Amino acid sequence: MTKDFLFEIGTEEIPARFMAGALDELKTKTKKLLEKERIAYKSINTYGTPRRLTVYIEDLVEVGEGLIEEKKGPSIKVAFDENGNYTKGAQGFARGQKISVEDLVIKDTSGGKYVYAVVEKKGENIKNLFPKILPELILSLDFPKPMRWGYLNIRFVRPIRWLVCLYGEEIVPIELEGVMSGRMTQGHRFLGNQNIELPNATTYFSKLEENYVIVDQNKRQDIVWTQIQGLAKQEGGIVKPDSKLLEEINYLLEYPTALCGKFAQSYLKLPEEGLITVMKEHQKYFPLWDENDKLLAKFITVRNGDERNLNIVTQGNEKVLEARLNDGKFFYEEDVKAPLDGDVEKLKAVVFQEKLGTMYQKVNRNQEVASYISDKLNLSPTAGVNVLRANYLAKADLVSNMVYEFPELQGIMGYYYALHHGEKEEVAVAIKEHYKPRYAGDSLPSTTEASVVAMADKIDTICGCFAAGLRPTGSGDPYALRRQAQGICYIIFAGQLEIDLFALAEASLETYEKQGLDMDRQETLIAIKEFFKQRVANLLEDKGASYDIVNCVLESNWNNIFETVSKGQALMQFKDNPQYSELITAFTRAGNLAKNAVTIEVKDDLFQDDSEKILWDKFNKMQETAKPLWGNQNYTEVLEHFSSIKPYIDDFFEKVMVMDKDENIKNNRLALLKTIVDYLSPLGDLSKLLS
Repeated sequence: MTKDFLFEIGTEEIPARFMAGALDELKTKTKKLLEKERIAYKSINTYGTPRRLTVYIEDLVEVGEGLIEEKKGPSIKVAFDENGNYTKGAQGFARGQKISVEDLVIKDTSGGKYVYAVVEKKGENIKNLFPKILPELILSLDFPKPMRWGYLNIRFVRPIRWLVCLYGEEIVPIELEGVMSGRMTQGHRFLGNQNIELPNATTYFSKLEENYVIVDQNKRQDIVWTQIQGLAKQEGGIVKPDSKLLEEINYLLEYPTALCGKFAQSYLKLPEEGLITVMKEHQKYFPLWDENDKLLAKFITVRNGDERNLNIVTQGNEKVLEARLNDGKFFYEEDVKAPLDGDVEKLKAVVFQEKLGTMYQKVNRNQEVASYISDKLNLSPTAGVNVLRANYLAKADLVSNMVYEFPELQGIMGYYYALHHGEKEEVAVAIKEHYKPRYAGDSLPSTTEASVVAMADKIDTICGCFAAGLRPTGSGDPYALRRQAQGICYIIFAGQLEIDLFALAEASLETYEKQGLDMDRQETLIAIKEFFKQRVANLLEDKGASYDIVNCVLESNWNNIFETVSKGQALMQFKDNPQYSELITAFTRAGNLAKNAVTIEVKDDLFQDDSEKILWDKFNKMQETAKPLWGNQNYTEVLEHFSSIKPYIDDFFEKVMVMDKDENIKNNRLALLKTIVDYLSPLGDLSKLLS
């Protein structure tokens, strides 16, 4: 017999940012519990609103499936004495399995004959099982910030107020710190009945919807987005998708009704990013744009309720937003009264990190590293000046009123303040973009100047943290060093920048030594290299390289990231060559033999067979024609040129015995193979490639 099963955990309002993870975890753990107890079902889903976490299982069987287990005991030599009687060892084994010794059976195995206990486990009825395991399931859920309430000992995301546990129409009794399960749930806090009786599990969704609660978060989100889009069109505007904001709004309400508010046109004179930050990050509003991508003085939000008194709710939201925008207007006007470079000195009072000094010291370190990068990239004098100016001003907005109030705007406000005070566009853009990429999938700096300032800032943070012992661990990366290192790798690759990553790290560490930071420079540099190696591996994989190619190219010198990724991409393309597999096999064979080489000098007069002479001649000609390809980093064509000598390698192996009895001949042949193998070593260790 099967019935639908409902389990609802009723709580005080759960923070929206916890909901998606909690529902995923609840579903995963419920599945594992059912699988462990061999309880069959058709489907399982989890649902949630701010006031409830729900598990709904379709066609759940009442009793778990039985299980017959065979448990291996002692060998028959140990289980029986010379008279054929059971030994104490056999009796103890049977007792441990809770069966009589006479019920033991003998089975043949590859290791001989052993006694086995055949134990039958009956499936448990969920009415007996669930009261034991469901309270444990609740308390096993992991939240970033659980809490206690009253005098209770349990911790949960928010106080638990009710429990519903129904198998069909039957209540499954569960108790958790005085809260007993039943069939009573609660509707919308203000619009619905707070004592809704559920006759059975299947009425759950309809009963709650009658009481202004849409439990299914997917259905609720579709309603929210449809309402927002419809209202935007009605208002003559366009709303841009924002999945993160939409999800957060969805988990803030139980019954959505979208509304459109307005604010004064005069606020549109403020930087657009500031307006959007206030609306989206602080008020959870969707801004509206016109067809020309110009911000409108309108917003859309969603209330948790119906359309009653919607005009009053709209006015309330407008007043709240006006107060926030008025603050922003005041802060902006105060900030632009003084030039941006006047704020740099104030950074002496802003701590970057206790062990690493102030933000002012960071600016000075960044100046040295940015100058180093500019020189290595051979930037024009004008670009070099722009880099140093942008770097000098990049952190100045941290002491502005706007960034103090809205930290998300750091860099962005610096851009506007720089332009307001007459700085070059190139300088302002570099200030704005030097934090990029801020997150996975974010855009990269759009100019060379911005890229240089961004790399200098990021490598300073990475090297400083490593030198001070503030390194990422498996459980934490508080300074986002992985993201910053990945950002450097992507900036270098996308810009095709010829910069030595190891030398860049050394240049940054040198600035800290000048500052007086005590460190083991060599150990720190080794740790930084190993840290970046994984980031380069991630970049290679992101660009399509298989794991064997990643391992291959990282065995060579990978300090030039663009060159390293280019090698990986060339090997990926070469995999499509029909000769790839045979060439790698031949190369691996040559490589294994070449390990025995004692010299790299190849002597023509020691060749004994025409195949040796021909191979050496063809290799030298190929090497000469491919020389410009190495210089142009055209590694795909290098590989194709190399593949042209494969027939001669095959012929060589077929015609000669490499390990000749004559030491001179043997060493000459090994030197020949080593020379050929070493030719491709700049690409990596090709022996790691899978044929």
